[in-house]
Amino acid sequence: MKTYSPKPRDIERRWYVLDASGAILGRLATQAASILRGKHKPIFAPHADTGDHVIVINAKEVTLSGGKENKKIAYHHSGYPGGLTETVYSRLLAKKPAFAVEKAIKGMLPHNRLGRQMASKLRVYAGADHRHEAQKPQSLAAGEFPTWNGLPEGSRPEPVAAPKPRPAPKAPTTKRSTAKRTTAKAPTATSPAKKTTAKRSTAKTTAKRSTAKTATAKTTTAKSPAKKTTAKRSRKKET
Repeated sequence: MKTYSPKPRDIERRWYVLDASGAILGRLATQAASILRGKHKPIFAPHADTGDHVIVINAKEVTLSGGKENKKIAYHHSGYPGGLTETVYSRLLAKKPAFAVEKAIKGMLPHNRLGRQMASKLRVYAGADHRHEAQKPQSLAAGEFPTWNGLPEGSRPEPVAAPKPRPAPKAPTTKRSTAKRTTAKAPTATSPAKKTTAKRSTAKTTAKRSTAKTATAKTTTAKSPAKKTTAKRSRKKET
């Protein structure tokens, strides 16, 4: 059984509307983030964007539990020294409610290019009106997730045929093994013979060189007394 991996043809994007009036910010953000990631689908994969589009309306009516309106702080840094700004959420929700909801939802998505791609399917509006009626979005209640209706008809994979059984390997014959052994032993038997012939040839050459040296020595010794006698005879004639 092969592991299933979602393909682009298996992903069907749908549109959903979440009403934030009276909802808690954290629970609304988890619901929207899970739909954006596609965790409500059985084809979910952490390395792929299988989620749907989410529209959040009435962002100005979001609340925080536990008195966090005056405790929770939103930080922003401009990138320059001393550019850190702190904003209490009660003030942030009054001035930029859509930014506060969008910030909470993006914080629950992966912090990479995949998360930025998922966040591009999010639309947040402070009021009750939105401009996506043409997509025919489906409204969801707080904490409700869309039902799975299966893959589209054109994207269903075809059944894979069972693989054919492999033939059993044949056992090697004994004749082939003996032939290989004899051919392997052949070069080992001829190698010592070559070494002995090389030694004999070197011995012959050294013997020839020694005999040549002795012959030259004898010729030099025989010629030297003859020269001396001729010199003495010449001196006697001069006197």
